[in-house]
Amino acid sequence: MGFRAESERVVALQRAFGRRPRTGRKGTKSVDHILYWNNVALEANRRDFTFETAEGRQAPQQGGPTLSSRALAIVHLAMYDAHAAAVNQPNLPRYLAMPATPAAGMSAAAAVAAAAHVTLSMLFPRQRAHFDAALSNAGLTGVGVSEGMAFGASIGKAMMQDRATDPGAGADGYVPPQGRGYHRADPANPGQGFHAPFYGKNSRCFAVQQRHELNAPPAVGSPEYIKALRQVRSKGIAPELMGTLPSGSSKRTVDETIRGLFWAYDGVRGLGTPPRLYNLIVRAVAQAKGNSVDDNARLFAFVNAAMGDAGILAWEEKYRFEFWRPVVGLREHDGSMGPTAPTPASDINNDCDPTWLPLGGPASNSSERNFTPPFPAYPSGHATFGAAALHVTRLFYGVAAGDRTPDALFPGAFVSEELDGITRDNAGNVRPRHARKFARGLWQMIEENGYSRIDLGVHWSFDAFALRADGTPDLDRNVGGVPLGLAIAEDIFAFGGKKAPRRSEAVPRD
Repeated sequence: MGFRAESERVVALQRAFGRRPRTGRKGTKSVDHILYWNNVALEANRRDFTFETAEGRQAPQQGGPTLSSRALAIVHLAMYDAHAAAVNQPNLPRYLAMPATPAAGMSAAAAVAAAAHVTLSMLFPRQRAHFDAALSNAGLTGVGVSEGMAFGASIGKAMMQDRATDPGAGADGYVPPQGRGYHRADPANPGQGFHAPFYGKNSRCFAVQQRHELNAPPAVGSPEYIKALRQVRSKGIAPELMGTLPSGSSKRTVDETIRGLFWAYDGVRGLGTPPRLYNLIVRAVAQAKGNSVDDNARLFAFVNAAMGDAGILAWEEKYRFEFWRPVVGLREHDGSMGPTAPTPASDINNDCDPTWLPLGGPASNSSERNFTPPFPAYPSGHATFGAAALHVTRLFYGVAAGDRTPDALFPGAFVSEELDGITRDNAGNVRPRHARKFARGLWQMIEENGYSRIDLGVHWSFDAFALRADGTPDLDRNVGGVPLGLAIAEDIFAFGGKKAPRRSEAVPRD
């Protein structure tokens, strides 16, 4: 099933590449070259999960949340270094040691364009024609362009070389544990495999100065675990199974269903991954704030370095704990269930539901089944990415470290592409357009993003954060992806986004 009309694809390209920038009387350009190439990079992420040939949909070249966040971090750090070298301001310290001496008077726009073009072309080689088109449309003319292009290309190559030893997301050699409480493949998608089991542990971070870790999730069978199990059983269940819930269950509301869909972006056609969504939100904030180009160079380097490190540290924790997802935990809650059940039982625990299925990560713009992602539950990657990206943005605009209260940073309503009046569900129905208001700003987004994965039934509540008795997040406990993302953001911002030390030189973990 096709995911968009050709006219909609053209509109998407026009949004990504933009019009050729106009020049004023003095030749100054009306385009922000950081936002321009950020848009091209986000379009690359979308296209990577949408690429099709006559043989069908092709596997992404920077697949999953891990490699897509890594790619965006590489591109934006290269753009930042190219811009910083060109403008040579003391408030824009370099990330990498310079591979070449910046030429006096070189064009910052050209340096950024070349850095972005080189890194994008190396990360997404099958999209090279689109990056060439973006370069052609960038309107690079005037003094210092050739010098800027040469310098920016050297930055891009140096950045790729700096990350050349990063591990991939493959699972060769990984043997999933079979015991109770451990992650296994989604029973509704048994051939999905395992994403990036070695990536986190074997990756060098981008900008954190220590490798933050979390406390263990609640033990299976503990009161906190049982409360989370009953919550996701009723809130995250597939619609067609709601009639099987025990009487008195608190079923998912319409707003909770919308919330789950709104934040999804589960690597599907036409949408890409969560790091793309969080970049789109930060763009809206930056444009409402009237950022300078210097501001955007710094902000998007912070945001994408934070998500690059979120992908590393969340996946290190995921495969340290290897905690099972609700679809397995609910179906095998009774001790008689599962591949290692020791003895049969004659009376099944009523918290066990062997037929339970989640609403699931939406397989938007396809006819495939909704799914549970192919990696362990704890901590939530969504929660970690969202907290890291949105909190470092809060810090950038003056929110104090340690502040866990609402802000007024988001300018108004936001429309997720999951609910934009174009995207289709996996039955082929166009979802309605939904403009969502965030009166409590980016902090509300951080919390909603965490809760949204319970709404879909793919995470336990503690994968995002511990909960107080009233159901609100307890961020005094070092449990879940939100505390991990907040720690990443505050670490990176406190040290000015400087390059992370080698693992052997890093500050000991928390």
